[in-house]
Amino acid sequence: MAQTILVVDDDPVQRRLLEAAISRSGMQVVTAPGGQPALDLINGPRGEQITLMLLDLVMPDMGGLEVLGKLRPANPELPVIVLTAKGGIDSAVEAMRAGASDFLVKPASPERIAISIRNQLKIGTLSGEVKQLKKKQDNKLTFDDLVASSPEMKQVFRLGARAAQSDIPVLIEGESGAGKELVARAIQGTSSRSGRPFVTVNCGAIPENLIESILFGHEKGSFTGANDKHLGKFQEADGGTLFLDEIGELRLDMQVKLLRALQEGEVDPVGSKRPVKVNVRIIAATNRDLGSMVGEGAFREDLYYRLNVFPLTVPALRNRAGDIAPLSRHFIERFAAEENKQVGGLTPQASQLLERFNWPGNVRQLENTIFRAVVLCDGAALDVCDFPQIAAAMGVETVSRQNTSVQTGGTQAGPGQPPMSPYGLNVTDSAGNIRKLEEMESDIIRMAIARYNGHMSEVARRLGIGRSTLYRKLKEFGLEGDVVADAGPEENDPILKAG
Repeated sequence: MAQTILVVDDDPVQRRLLEAAISRSGMQVVTAPGGQPALDLINGPRGEQITLMLLDLVMPDMGGLEVLGKLRPANPELPVIVLTAKGGIDSAVEAMRAGASDFLVKPASPERIAISIRNQLKIGTLSGEVKQLKKKQDNKLTFDDLVASSPEMKQVFRLGARAAQSDIPVLIEGESGAGKELVARAIQGTSSRSGRPFVTVNCGAIPENLIESILFGHEKGSFTGANDKHLGKFQEADGGTLFLDEIGELRLDMQVKLLRALQEGEVDPVGSKRPVKVNVRIIAATNRDLGSMVGEGAFREDLYYRLNVFPLTVPALRNRAGDIAPLSRHFIERFAAEENKQVGGLTPQASQLLERFNWPGNVRQLENTIFRAVVLCDGAALDVCDFPQIAAAMGVETVSRQNTSVQTGGTQAGPGQPPMSPYGLNVTDSAGNIRKLEEMESDIIRMAIARYNGHMSEVARRLGIGRSTLYRKLKEFGLEGDVVADAGPEENDPILKAG
């Protein structure tokens, strides 16, 4: 899904021209005829979809500065570009002090507006990534910071928030790459131990002869090569959380010592004369069935019940298809900003392809797939041809982007047939049901306006309807604030007029 830009202007012709100019850049547009309708949109159910606001400074119902004053307390991170004919230095300074991210003077070319929008979205994405990394480094990551919208993951978040209310041991089960460590970090960040140490131990990657030393530490001279005293992972995590990843790979003899450390709350460093008390919250994770391993004698039963006090299962990505789209958008925004690419989202065909794929590598595989596609993409949105390995695995034929004939069903236009249009219309919704006719009609009108650069006479002629019918439908579908008269010659001007 493309990024959504909110255009706020009291002039309907100006709104229409802005919408057409921004749509050509591969972004979705919603419009508001004034300041209060814009605030209602931001604070409504569609508000979280809006990634940037293009705001007129002078409007009759509520000026742009007043809108900024009411917007910033609840939405301090939303980029706002002020576009106005009142272009003095004092106006620019006043707007920037009020919270505007950029200031453009009418008339502004569509290219200049598109550049400003891309720059602000890139800055916003990178700033968000920096904040996320800082929260992760400070061990303050919460469930609100994780990208998920499926009911299955929402249930995991609810259970994780409950587990965070106490120091109860948690066992997180799930396939590799599903996000078990992020869930563990969110449990810590939501608990009273937020900001304390979060120490990760990959039990399957520790050399066998160093397991005890790495977990529990050792004293100087306790064995050959022990030239200094070493604090083990338990002591490093004192006061915080110890995350035991791939716990099913731990040797049986070390499982006995781990069980004692969990029960007694103390560890015995190698070569030490007395045990050391530790205050550690244990979260373990595994991609194996520990219950079956207990039955086979490969995992201690007493340790299993000690760890499995509060079990959590992170579902595989194929079992929560509702998360594929938001995760894809998140990765596209991040990698596009990092790689300085002008990729704004996925085409409907590419989105359907990703949602139908099995994803054996789960979220980690999706992340790497999006990264590769963004780096190699030369278009404004990722298409089926940008995912050749996924398409090949699903038996889907692809054609290069230059031919604009990317297929999602393995068929291409035969000889004598017209070439396929690059404007794709999604006939079904995410659940596979046919969409409502009025929704598809609204999409067709949007595409026509973008295709013919906002020339409404041409749009009406190509759609085979009268101009009055077109303006009525604009109002009916919320594509226009009100029915407007013919824009006249100004409508054909590629430079946005001063208003």
